[in-house]
This record gives sequence, structure tokens and C-alpha cells, in this order.
Amino acid sequence: MTALFVSVIFLCTMAVNIKLPVASNGGLMHLGNVPLFIGAGIFGKKLGAYSGAIGMGLFDLVSGWAIWSPFTIVISALIGYTFGSILSKKFSVKRYLFAVAVAIVIKSAGYYIAEAIIIRNLIIPLGSIYGNVIQIIVAGIMAFPVILPLRKYFLEE
Repeated sequence: MTALFVSVIFLCTMAVNIKLPVASNGGLMHLGNVPLFIGAGIFGKKLGAYSGAIGMGLFDLVSGWAIWSPFTIVISALIGYTFGSILSKKFSVKRYLFAVAVAIVIKSAGYYIAEAIIIRNLIIPLGSIYGNVIQIIVAGIMAFPVILPLRKYFLEE
């Protein structure tokens, strides 16, 4: 199942991505977080961590964003692991919203630190935060109607 989610995450990141013209690093918004949330939300933290790290890390390596790959691997693994951990108990809207909020913090802080290291500036990376926040909110909205029925099917909640 992990391999399936690795490929779906990679394909969603590759096929649907938008470069942000105003972000200092060129910024990239993609739909790879949607299957990451679905996988972690249904099958748990390990699948979330591995599939997110490999799927998005591989995307960075093959698409011209290789310098970001080590950071993406760590950030995506943390998001998948944490998202899956929060939703490992009985599903509720409150827990789901909390998982999305935590994902926003991990992604925004993680890529802020990554960009600060890469470009050696602490101010410019602040301009990329909004794109990360929007990306996670959109993924959270898109994944929610998929996770709920599939959790019931696979986990018999």
C-alpha cells in the first residue's frame, strides 16, 4: 500500500503544480499533500511518513528542485507521521482540523528554515509562508470528503 501512495503522491505533485511568481524561491504549490493526507489519515503514520518522504522527495530530485529534496524528505515525513498519529484514534472533525493545523505549522516552519539555509537570509523566506499555508488548507479541504468514507470502509469505524 505504501508503494501505491508513493506513486500517487509523486504523480499528484508532478502533474498538478503551480509555480508562484511572488515567492522568493520560485515557490511551488502542488496537490501531492492530498494523497499524503488520505494515506496517513486512513492507513496511519508509518505509511504517511514513508510515502510522503519518498513521493515528494523523488519529485524534487527529478524536477529541478533537487536542492530542496533533503528538506522535503524530512518535512513530508514529519507531516505524514504527525497527521497519521493525530488521526490514529477515532476520527472526528476536531481531530482532523487539528491535524491540518499541525501540518500547516510543520510545512511553513520547515520550508522557512530550509529556504533560510539555502539562500542564507532570514527575512526573504517569510514571503513563502502564505503559499505553504494555502497549499495545506486546500489539501485538507480536498482530502476530507475522501478520508471519511474510506476510513469507514477500511477501518470499520
